[in-house]
Amino acid sequence: MNRRIAGKTVLAIVLAGGKGSRLAPLTTERAKPAVPFLGTYRLIDFSLSNLVHSGVQDVWVIEQYLPHGLNDHLSGGRPWDLDRTRGGLVVMPPFSSPENEDGEFAQGNAHALAQHVRLMREFAPDVVLVMSADHIYKLDYSEVIREHVRREASVTMVTTDLPDEAQATRFGNVRANGEGKVTEFAYKPDEPLGRTVTAEVFVYDAAILMDTLEELEKQGELGDYGEELLPALVARGDAHAYPLEGYWMDVGTLDAYMQTHQDFLNGHGFELDTPDWPFITSSIARPPTRIHGSARLDHSYVCGGAVIAGEVIGSVVGPNAVVEEGASVRNSIVQPGAVVKAGARVSRAIVDQGAVVEADAVVGGQSANSRLSVIGAHSVVESGAKVGPGLIVEPRQTVRAGQEEKTTQPAERDDKAGK
Repeated sequence: MNRRIAGKTVLAIVLAGGKGSRLAPLTTERAKPAVPFLGTYRLIDFSLSNLVHSGVQDVWVIEQYLPHGLNDHLSGGRPWDLDRTRGGLVVMPPFSSPENEDGEFAQGNAHALAQHVRLMREFAPDVVLVMSADHIYKLDYSEVIREHVRREASVTMVTTDLPDEAQATRFGNVRANGEGKVTEFAYKPDEPLGRTVTAEVFVYDAAILMDTLEELEKQGELGDYGEELLPALVARGDAHAYPLEGYWMDVGTLDAYMQTHQDFLNGHGFELDTPDWPFITSSIARPPTRIHGSARLDHSYVCGGAVIAGEVIGSVVGPNAVVEEGASVRNSIVQPGAVVKAGARVSRAIVDQGAVVEADAVVGGQSANSRLSVIGAHSVVESGAKVGPGLIVEPRQTVRAGQEEKTTQPAERDDKAGK
């Protein structure tokens, strides 16, 4: 079994442990990589699908926050053919050790890598491919690895250009010369270096990575890799950039999450089911979607098992969700198993998994520019209650008419999104 790319042994590490607080309440009871996307998928499916189609066969998933639902979805790697006798998918939970018997949660993604240096040395890769588990894009990692090896780089940063330079302050900023060598790097600067940022995919020379992590750890806290690790490698003079062509989005905020769904609805994303590069998920068999004669559907995605008897316009309706006759869902996301009952109106909102919007309730603003509203998982918006624009409801709450202020709160505003 060939487990080499460009003649090198490759270890992929998917960082899936962050809390994802800016996506709350979608992440209050689930890990961010397990958040649904377009109803059918989970966020981590895009990294894993890109990996298997790129020929990468050794994948570690580093977990920390609420891993149980994520592990259930991963199913030991089986959906992606990563349940192998040799190699395949390995889940890396937080752990204690003889050196630290109480264990320690990672304080940033570079620290998470440093915690696993001993295991990396035992694996003995030539190249370490590191990525986040919550970005939406399509990329053949093998091409990046080949270019990395050809250049003999310490690190190759996959980069993307944002449409709005002001948004670059959320990311690692990169400047490179005409040959692709990184000449300047700034992590979440107050003033952007330009539109080019890291796409949170990095190919490292394994030996240099491990040695640098150990040296930096001796000097103090590592934090995120943009703080100490990447600046140290750029200072060596052998860091390179690899431009990502096509769609990329960091869905780390509620606004970006909604925007990404709208992008795919409007045809600005990428193909999800091409024969040579299908995006794969762990899913159970579901019955066909049931569309009643009273339904009105336009410009939407509706997943298997859903029941549509009302109006669905410019929206995504997840598996087994229900929109009853007389209900209206516009420019919204109705997650798996959620129910919008007769006479209810949902607009510019996310109704999370298992939540119920009862008859004649109103969620969200009615204009296209209304601030996003979110109803947390398994919550109930009772008949006649109103959850206005820009408000969120945490999971497992009941919103009662006339008492909405007791169970709603303003969402933290963050319009910054990726490409």
